[in-house]
Amino acid sequence: MLKDVDPIVFWGSAALIAAFVAWGLLGPTSLATVMGSSLGWVIGNFGWVFVLIAFSVLALCIFLVIHPWGRLRLGPDDSRPDFGTFSWVSMMFAAGLGAGLLFYGIAEPVSHWSSPPHGLAEPESEAAALVALRYTYFHWGFNGWAMYAVMGGAMAYFSFRKGLPVLVSSTFTPVLGPDASTKPLGRLVDALAIVATLFGTATALGLNGLQLNSGLNYLLDVPKSDAVAVTIIVVVTLLFVVSATSGVEKGINFLANLGAFATIGLFVFFLVVGGSTVLVISQGIESIGNYVLQVLPMSLQTGVGDEQWMAGWTIFYWAWWVSWAPFVGMFVARISRGRTIREFIVGVVAAPTGFGFLWFAVVGGTGIELQRSGRADIVGSLSTPELVLFTALDVLPLPVLSSALCVVLIALFFISGADAASVVMATMASRGSLRPSKFVVIVLGLLMGGIACAMLLVGGLTALQQAAVLGSVPFTFVLVGVAWCWIKALREETAGGASPAVVVKERAGTGGAA
Repeated sequence: MLKDVDPIVFWGSAALIAAFVAWGLLGPTSLATVMGSSLGWVIGNFGWVFVLIAFSVLALCIFLVIHPWGRLRLGPDDSRPDFGTFSWVSMMFAAGLGAGLLFYGIAEPVSHWSSPPHGLAEPESEAAALVALRYTYFHWGFNGWAMYAVMGGAMAYFSFRKGLPVLVSSTFTPVLGPDASTKPLGRLVDALAIVATLFGTATALGLNGLQLNSGLNYLLDVPKSDAVAVTIIVVVTLLFVVSATSGVEKGINFLANLGAFATIGLFVFFLVVGGSTVLVISQGIESIGNYVLQVLPMSLQTGVGDEQWMAGWTIFYWAWWVSWAPFVGMFVARISRGRTIREFIVGVVAAPTGFGFLWFAVVGGTGIELQRSGRADIVGSLSTPELVLFTALDVLPLPVLSSALCVVLIALFFISGADAASVVMATMASRGSLRPSKFVVIVLGLLMGGIACAMLLVGGLTALQQAAVLGSVPFTFVLVGVAWCWIKALREETAGGASPAVVVKERAGTGGAA
């Protein structure tokens, strides 16, 4: 039952998280106090690190795309991708973005429009709408996906090209040696990856639970409370455990494709019936252009004088992306064998971000126009962001049908994202086994749901955000180490004056042995 499991990594991380969940359930007030004071210290002393990392990973991705190293394949030189491009992008999209689009799709742009960051525009003005969309793209765009690309690209490189286990610790072989995953430091790295993933995905599950509760309240008059949200999380946790134990190809691929098609349908719905199509499209095009031109200088803003806004938005997002990096990184690594480094980075950073641009431009732009025209009180529901989507749908055509679709879509993303996370964490705890024990999958899946439930009881949305930030802090150092080790390995592979193109040609001539 526990074949291939690393007992120290699995039981160590599971015990730590179980203790945290027990603390949240038995002493929520005590945990809330400790988390609040810890977060204040992290933001005050560590916030700049998140800003610097978000800039650095994007710069590294640009460098790898331009550099000849981009021609190297993530696998033997004669290998080719296992998945078609649409399925590949769909699975990345569902695992790394998914339900967040529904939770923040309208709430974040409208929030920035009503109170522009850093005083960059007059509140609720036309300029504020452009600023609002630009900062929404910023939080959901290139920087976050660059973290996934660096983590996933390094893991795929060491796994499929160097023949090592699909583990975060394997990326440290340039400094720890070929048996990095069995050394104490390597095992600590894998345990930290599991802990970060548990906190990051639990935050997403908690948001999903709150939003599903709001949707069911709208459709079926189900009471809106923490107890109901916890019940929803328990039920859906059991569903994704069933899905996860059915296998990655059957479960995750099917749910990801279904979720992608449903999301496109909802996007078209907002585009067609939103009521301000021409204005929304023109506003979206201008704001996307502004973001692309300004993303690098925006990435270096530390928000001096506007620390509270930075803590609640930018630093929270960067920490959340970091906490998801080991999970989504391993997941995209597993589905990316045979792609070139350049193809991988462009696909991971640009494809999901491109759809995110369109989504926020249309859905967020529609939300701003609904508020500006007085058709819906979006600003009035910002204090409970899980309600915002349904507040907007209520004034559009076919509100019951569209809200029902959103509830199903949230559940799909909930299940497929958590499904993938539980399998990936089980792989981390099983020395990189691509067929981890179902028992390990179930235990880690239940712990993930447990954290989400505990955080809702501790402090709702605020506690969920605090958990994501605090859980990501140790892993920021791991992410820096992964990037450094990958560059070191790429330099060593092409050492001696041979360009990557020559290396690829020579490998192909010898049968493409890794």
